[in-house]
Amino acid sequence: MINYFRIELRCLQNSYNTLTMPYKHNLDRCHKFKKSKYKVTNWANYNDSLRKRGDITIWFSDDAVTGWHPERIVGKRGRPQKYSESAIECCLMLRQVYGLPLRQTEGFTSSLINLMGLEVEASDYSSISRRSISLGLMRWQ
Repeated sequence: MINYFRIELRCLQNSYNTLTMPYKHNLDRCHKFKKSKYKVTNWANYNDSLRKRGDITIWFSDDAVTGWHPERIVGKRGRPQKYSESAIECCLMLRQVYGLPLRQTEGFTSSLINLMGLEVEASDYSSISRRSISLGLMRWQ
């Protein structure tokens, strides 16, 4: 009976000889691995690399910009298309990469066009939605 009491009391004590909660009886053995430490020697390069993590570089190719608005086809019935297939594909690619809804895709594309200083208009979300069905692109999940 006395040995049982000593074993129980020893389980309830940690390495500092203070009583703890029963679920913390492995506290002295649970942190046996030391945290790894990395020593930075060149702080200027380290700070620059941390700043560049947030940098994003996106551009439209020259072919996409020149073909943004399609040429008008004479003799075809109906309203002419305002945006080419390559413009719609660019918008859909941005939408898939960043997981944006249609209206946010329109805003993101227009902000990229403004940042690049291009002389084209961003396609509106309804055109992106309607033309994405007719393009027949493979949808990513």
